[in-house]
Amino acid sequence: MLPRVLVVTYYFPPAGGPGVQRVLKTVRYLREAGFEPVVLTVDDGAFPSRDPGLAGDVPDGVETIRTRAPDPFALYARVTGGEGVPTGAVDGRGWRARLALWARANVFLPDARVGWVPFARHAGRKRLGQSARLADPFAAVVTSGPPHSVHLIGRRLQNTGVPWVADFRDPWTAINFYHDLPMSRAARALDRRLERRVLQRADAVTTVSPTWARLLERQGGLAPGSVEVIYNGVDQADLGAAEGEVVRRDAFVVSHVGSLYATRNPTAVWDAIRQLRASDRISKLTIRLVGTTDDAVRQSAQETGAPVEAVPYVTHAQAVREQARAALLLLSIEPFPDDGGMITGKLYEYLASGRPVLGVGPNDGDAAALLAGSEGGTMHARDDVDGIAGEIERHYSAWAEGAPLAGAAWDAVAPYTRRAQTARLADVIRGLGAPRAL
Repeated sequence: MLPRVLVVTYYFPPAGGPGVQRVLKTVRYLREAGFEPVVLTVDDGAFPSRDPGLAGDVPDGVETIRTRAPDPFALYARVTGGEGVPTGAVDGRGWRARLALWARANVFLPDARVGWVPFARHAGRKRLGQSARLADPFAAVVTSGPPHSVHLIGRRLQNTGVPWVADFRDPWTAINFYHDLPMSRAARALDRRLERRVLQRADAVTTVSPTWARLLERQGGLAPGSVEVIYNGVDQADLGAAEGEVVRRDAFVVSHVGSLYATRNPTAVWDAIRQLRASDRISKLTIRLVGTTDDAVRQSAQETGAPVEAVPYVTHAQAVREQARAALLLLSIEPFPDDGGMITGKLYEYLASGRPVLGVGPNDGDAAALLAGSEGGTMHARDDVDGIAGEIERHYSAWAEGAPLAGAAWDAVAPYTRRAQTARLADVIRGLGAPRAL
């Protein structure tokens, strides 16, 4: 019998969207890496999107424990028509949005999902206790945030004697929207104290990029090199959804697949397209926005004069097909103090599609390094209109001649498969016997 690992996550099928992928794929490949996953999650969470089809990725027989998860903002969502709790600027959204944001920032720390903590703690202690009585102890507890309140569950379950791995898909007090939160000085101090305690008490800390690993080491006062990097990645098994798909020939399609918030609005791309259209050099270019797209972004794209195809949220399988049909895939990283560490999960799937990527964001960050190292595309500064225009025109010309330029080769993507990254996590779990330096 394989040693067990308790995986604690708020986002799990039927949840959809990018937040579920990392943990879901870990659960899918953990058996191959030598551990039996047991999932502790919510019964019915406040998910921004749902994709029930993702349940097919959960291996047969995986034990899944679901508990209640009171949501303090359920009433708010009903009053506002289900728009959810804002996380950043709320200008123009009315007093209800401002009040909800203030409460989220100052009352519900570290986040609005903190109500789940006592229910998950109780269920987790019960399950770990059952295993101990049967002389079949767990090898580790793995908590995955955000929401970072899940790490408070890990802290409490650590008292059972089971080693704890805290996995950060995003930073905590350095997350992209953190400085938009109207937090009091006392709330910020408490939040930082919670973060530091988690970082220092976890038996191992993992995150998604080298820059964020160094950030978390500074935030926790940890020794350099003590935070492990477990990259996001691509599941090779998912790529079959794109079998038979080819680059569209009726139009040169620049596609963004995934959520495109107002903060990620790639205005330099729209300016570049407008310039190229003015000189009639890209007459057949079409912009395709697939997934949740902010109205301001859609309007900016429409102002280029190019046709805009807006497609609402799609399933993960559909998203993979969309990537394969594009002539050029658009990646946009919003500006924030620690944006150099952001490697969005979609970038790995972009690269695996074999289509080239046009990135807008920090050109000295980890995503830029990944694009350069894989030869999968280019990253441009957010104000580099001329450079972006030249890149679009280069790809357009090749497409017009019937030979669209390729993106990354599979050999460059293979080290970043979900299977390979889960094996890295398994190595971290096996090494938990040695204390981590502070």
